[in-house]
Amino acid sequence: MQKEPRLSEAKQKLLEIQRRGSLAPAASELKRRAREDPAPLSLAQEQVWRLDQTASKVAPLHNESITIHRHGPCDPAVLERSLVEIIRRHEIWRTTFESVKGQPVQIVHPAPATFKLPVADLRTLPESEREKNALDLATEDAGEPFDLNRGPLFRARLVTLDDAEHRLYLTAHQSIVDGITVFDIFPFELTTLYESYAVGKPSLLPELETQYADFACWQRRSLTGQAMENQLAYWQKQLAGDLPILRWPSEGARPANQTYRGAMHPFKLTRELTGSLKDLGRREGATLFMTLLAGLVALLHRCTGQEDIIVGTLAPSGRKQIEFQRLLGYFLNPVALRANLSGNPAFCSLLHQMREVTLGAISNDDVPLELIAERLQVKPDPSRNRFFTVALSVAPDVPRLPPGWSMTYMDVESGGARWDLYLEMSDRTDGMIGRAQYNPDLFTTAAITQTLEDFRLLLEKVAADPAQRLSRLTQ
Repeated sequence: MQKEPRLSEAKQKLLEIQRRGSLAPAASELKRRAREDPAPLSLAQEQVWRLDQTASKVAPLHNESITIHRHGPCDPAVLERSLVEIIRRHEIWRTTFESVKGQPVQIVHPAPATFKLPVADLRTLPESEREKNALDLATEDAGEPFDLNRGPLFRARLVTLDDAEHRLYLTAHQSIVDGITVFDIFPFELTTLYESYAVGKPSLLPELETQYADFACWQRRSLTGQAMENQLAYWQKQLAGDLPILRWPSEGARPANQTYRGAMHPFKLTRELTGSLKDLGRREGATLFMTLLAGLVALLHRCTGQEDIIVGTLAPSGRKQIEFQRLLGYFLNPVALRANLSGNPAFCSLLHQMREVTLGAISNDDVPLELIAERLQVKPDPSRNRFFTVALSVAPDVPRLPPGWSMTYMDVESGGARWDLYLEMSDRTDGMIGRAQYNPDLFTTAAITQTLEDFRLLLEKVAADPAQRLSRLTQ
């Protein structure tokens, strides 16, 4: 198989960003904001806030949930103390939003002295009923809307199933969390604090030198003038011409207005298939995400016959600066990844294309889609997202937690969905686990099940022979 030329040093660095989520160069001219003044929202955070003003009245599309498992004894008072310290450390978790002259601002509230953690003890129930009751409680919490003006913008509940099995269910509004927050920083800080407090020791976590509001102010100062123009120019070229409308599912099934309703369907890829996909990516100079993206694009081509397809993903734009890497908050920005499938390319050629498209997007991932839409004069469509309706992401690595602790994130549904279909995947030691978040007004459970099975089979084909052309893969 013919190899592509070796990547430039700049593209190697970008590839590392895509693999790890961040590169950590220092943020230039970073200054802490004046604490007496309300801070603006970050660019992407503002778009979440604006969408929430209308869409949250339909469905809780911005509610994110994870589960922290405690295997062994658990002291609710120590958990409460740990949460109080996290709230003190991270201003964004005691922030609400107000509109001043039509512009949203962050209102940071004083750190609370206490945190009341609701506790549900299910040990009196028959053992066969505890699991369902625990999930029902978590699902109820996940489906409750948040008031962005009043706060708080997260809630937690401790559920005890037996003497040595406890779960902390956490639900937060997307405006204050991202993947690094819920997969890495929060579980790490919570368990580190608990382990220290449980034996009478003080916190071992270093004080934070910056806060999320500092990031928002820095970003607003940095992304102006020529820096903004350069990124807009990239997207103007990348998304030139008529944007493709994915004809899937059938047009007749689409409501006139987005309902934002969501359901969840878990799935897995075996360790053997995951390993084969990683090997393929290594041979072609691509990440696992890029390989999965190429596979998803090929699947959508099979479903629609279209040769111009856009898939979305969430770029970790704000995590590139070392000063912001250990902050809780929303540092993501949705970006559009466009594929050209004309000429019936081989899968390996599509993978190379998706590598270049992804690297280009990462280089220009600070500009919100709404500003790109203004530049391109893309009119809004009340029935769909105007850039893409299908999105894919690979979750950050889960940190190694102390003995007796673990974390899961695909077990609680909020009832909301931002896109028609969103595949979120996580690489684990025994393979990849994933969840398909989909709109049940557009897809049946059977259709999603079949789609995921088709995706798995297609990935097996390309892992075995990536030189196959799409016409063979989509038969």
